[in-house]
Amino acid sequence: MDLWEKTISSQTLFEGKIVTLKVDQAQLPNGALAGREVVEHPGGVCILPLFDDGTVSVVRQFRYPFQQVVAELPAGKLEKGEDHRPAALRELEEEVGATCGKLTYLGCLYLSPGFSTEVLHMYLAQELRQGPSHPDEDEFLETERVPFSTLVQQVLSGEIVDAKTVATVLKTKLLLGL
Repeated sequence: MDLWEKTISSQTLFEGKIVTLKVDQAQLPNGALAGREVVEHPGGVCILPLFDDGTVSVVRQFRYPFQQVVAELPAGKLEKGEDHRPAALRELEEEVGATCGKLTYLGCLYLSPGFSTEVLHMYLAQELRQGPSHPDEDEFLETERVPFSTLVQQVLSGEIVDAKTVATVLKTKLLLGL
C-alpha cells in the first residue's frame, strides 16, 4: 500500500520568532483530500551533562504553556540552518557553565510528528569542566546537580515529564549500563 500524501496547497497563517503555522491540503493515498496543520520549528538539542562524580546538571524553569516550573535537562533551540553539535556545546556552556571533553550523539527524536517538524538531537556530555553559566537574557532558570540514579527514578516515577529529558536519560542509562 502506498502511504504517501501529496501536498496540494499550503497557506502560511502565522510566522513567529520560533514557529511558523501552515494549513495544507493533502491528497491521501485513496485520492481523497484532507486538511493538515503543520507547525514548522527549526529543531533543538538536549544535553545530559554527566559529571565524574555521577551527578547530572538539571535545570528548572517556568514553562509558559503549562504554567509551571519544569525540571529538565539543559536544552535549546537551533538557529535556522545551525548544526546541532555546536549548538549542544553552546547550550551546555550557557545553561550549565560547563565544557566537555567528550560529547556523544544519542540520536534524534520527532517530538510530535502528527503536526510539528521539530527534530530534537540528544547528546551525552562527559569529561566536564565547570565554569560560570550565562543564560540568554530572557532565560531564567535554576541549575542543580542530582545523582544520575535519582534522575532515572524521577523519570520512571513520572516526576520528570519532559519528553526530551525522559528519552535522553533512558538512552544514557542503556548506553552506559547504569
